[in-house]
Amino acid sequence: MAIKFQYNKTSLNNLGKQLKARQKALPTLQNKESALRIEVRKAKDRSDRLVADLEASYKRYDYLAALWNEFEPNLISITDVQLETVKVAGVKVPELKGISYEIKEFNAFAKPAWYADGVAILKELTRLGIESEVYQAKSRILDFQRKKTTQKVNLYEKVQIPGYQEAIRKIKRYMEDEENLSKASSKIVKERHAAEEEEEES
Repeated sequence: MAIKFQYNKTSLNNLGKQLKARQKALPTLQNKESALRIEVRKAKDRSDRLVADLEASYKRYDYLAALWNEFEPNLISITDVQLETVKVAGVKVPELKGISYEIKEFNAFAKPAWYADGVAILKELTRLGIESEVYQAKSRILDFQRKKTTQKVNLYEKVQIPGYQEAIRKIKRYMEDEENLSKASSKIVKERHAAEEEEEES
């Protein structure tokens, strides 16, 4: 990225301000990036753990497979998934607050004794599935923001800060050269005047 500038004091001051702003923002961005990296790992680990728990629960209830044919599929249904938005390392992400179920009434005497357990099992399985989905979404959002922050850190660190420093160096060198030329030319003019005065006197 080529930094546009002019060889004057105004441009030098503007570049100096831009450089300071980036140098000041860089540590904050670096901290945000490392915080996001940790949060992405935490969300991914939690999601993986919930998926593993879900698979373990399926295996644990495998022995009930034949009984599920007797279970009424519309006996329990999810009516609402309550999510709230929370900030993690400055990034808005979803968090599961609760799951609302509708359980149809059934005659406990007429239905098999395990029906109540079946309802509890389905609640547990759906909670694990939904919670793992929420953590996967959280992980994706955080990782996207981490990548954007990493890009900004790299832009500041590798492109803009060195670019501004180089531009400032060029302007300062140019202004020094101008000053030296000005001094040299005024010295030459003085010497010439002195020489002319000497000639007139003699």
